[in-house]
Amino acid sequence: MEKSKVYFTNLHTTINENLQQKLNRLIKTAGMQQIDFDKKFTAIKIHFGEPGNLAYLRPNFAKTVVDIVKELGGKPFLTDCNTLYVGGRKDALEHLESAYVNGFSPFSTGCHLLIGDGLKGTDEVLVPVKGGEYVKEAKIGHAIMDADIIISLNHFKGHELTGFGGALKNIGMGCGSWAGKMEMHSNGKPHVSQEQCIGCGMCIKICAHSANSVTDHKASIDHNKCVGCGRCIGVCPTGAIVAAWDESNDILNKKMAEYTWAVLHDRPHFHISLVIDVSPFCDCHAENDIPIVPNVGMFASFDPIALDVACADAVNRQPVMSGSLLEKSDHNHSDHFTAVNPSTDWKVGIDHAVKLGLGSKAYELITL
Repeated sequence: MEKSKVYFTNLHTTINENLQQKLNRLIKTAGMQQIDFDKKFTAIKIHFGEPGNLAYLRPNFAKTVVDIVKELGGKPFLTDCNTLYVGGRKDALEHLESAYVNGFSPFSTGCHLLIGDGLKGTDEVLVPVKGGEYVKEAKIGHAIMDADIIISLNHFKGHELTGFGGALKNIGMGCGSWAGKMEMHSNGKPHVSQEQCIGCGMCIKICAHSANSVTDHKASIDHNKCVGCGRCIGVCPTGAIVAAWDESNDILNKKMAEYTWAVLHDRPHFHISLVIDVSPFCDCHAENDIPIVPNVGMFASFDPIALDVACADAVNRQPVMSGSLLEKSDHNHSDHFTAVNPSTDWKVGIDHAVKLGLGSKAYELITL
């Protein structure tokens, strides 16, 4: 099989070229302009950062991508879907407010921000997954599926469940609706935290299977009737209804790959990863720790698998950052990600994505 091309540039700058200009050159050298953007709606999938976390990508990088899409005649928008957990991005209003607080706005990025799965995380499209072993119909944010082109702008970093977060995670997990995220994270069905429940009955109104009920001002879910769609999670005003969070990390990685397939299948796509501020955990945390390795650089490719593998290889070649969780780890440092999060094996998701036909692990690294 022919190796996929992955383009790389380091973070050194000159008086004639700053980082945004260098990113522009990387993207164009990698050939993103080969896509026909003319009058096409272009979803730029990005993580806006949980408030309190300072490792997320700066809006300036997003603007560079937006400007190129506009230059090529496209109609870009920045997007992400709501979170399954209660935080600063659990519904569209809070999600947009968090994005604004973190510097993302039409004024700073040059395009509008759309939350892909709507106000309460329930605006979704059911996408059949051909060849899916675990997911038969992926539940993807409606606005993302309405787009003509997908561009992923990824902050490459560690992750406590998947080993690392790169292109596959940004797309697969990030584009899932509330129900989609629950399907990836859970083997079981949601339950009600009685302490938080106020007995409002919103879960009863949204349930199509009469699984929810309220007794003595407290809700409960009949798991014999519940189909695990997760819509009750989206409408609960207090966050009392929570997912099971009981899926194994290996199967989570495989489900995530199948969701990535659902988003990318039959559409033009391109992927950009910045390996900077490589925190040990996801940007979904309301805090970030010392990076586990020094900053590496910027990567781009049409192949999301090759891109993720190239970034992982680059990180694993780096020295351990003094004072980081990686330095404090008792595990073998040949793989920095499993050293920090030993219960994960990121290769499982990569291999499953290859099996689905999303790309290749073999890559040719082209350095600018």
